[in-house]
Amino acid sequence: MNSTFKEMPQLYVRLGGLFYLAIIALGLFGELMVRGSLVVPADATATAQNITAAPTLWALGIVGDLTMQLLDIPVIVLFYLLFKRVNAGLNLAATFFNLIQTAMLVANKLLLVIPLLLLGGTAAASVFSSEQLAAWSALAIQLHAYGFGIGLIFFALACLLRGYLIVKSGFFPVFIGVMLAIAGLCYLINSLALLLAPEMAAQLFPWIMLPVLAGELTLSLWMIIKGVNRQKWQQSI
Repeated sequence: MNSTFKEMPQLYVRLGGLFYLAIIALGLFGELMVRGSLVVPADATATAQNITAAPTLWALGIVGDLTMQLLDIPVIVLFYLLFKRVNAGLNLAATFFNLIQTAMLVANKLLLVIPLLLLGGTAAASVFSSEQLAAWSALAIQLHAYGFGIGLIFFALACLLRGYLIVKSGFFPVFIGVMLAIAGLCYLINSLALLLAPEMAAQLFPWIMLPVLAGELTLSLWMIIKGVNRQKWQQSI
């Protein structure tokens, strides 16, 4: 693949852009359409009732999230091949940070299975009252949110490093590298606020995610429409 990538970078970059765009779409689906519509903040009972009424939607959210993480792999490989001659050390660090994030978020999805098991009438759940089932389900969902935030710390570092690599390489416009670095900074601030100052995190969200969406969406669309700067790419190989 390495030699083919050198000869046809545009094909792989555009394909990676499509995967990246799909990742963004699936992420929005899970956060807004699924958890955003079913989870009622500070109301475990209402959340349990919503999940019980729409278990398929909840399960689709889990499948969508796992698909998103699966699509992460080819995008990670693409960025590794793209930037390995720009700065090998920083590129490798960004790759490892991204892989750690992906592994953590995949494992974190098990927490979202817990409400399905507890609220789905399994034999093990029959020993608990409805209030207890709702409380345990809400706890699992809250733990998932924290796990998600911790995983995004590693992705934030990957975005910061890749933003620098984009600026240094010239493969994409400088403003895209800056936007991606800002997205990484926003990810980092949001995750640290969630852990250290939850009340502040509640005030920041969802506004702090707007630069994130702008940065990642701009990069993915540029990859699809424009691809990589051919002159800069030829100079690097």
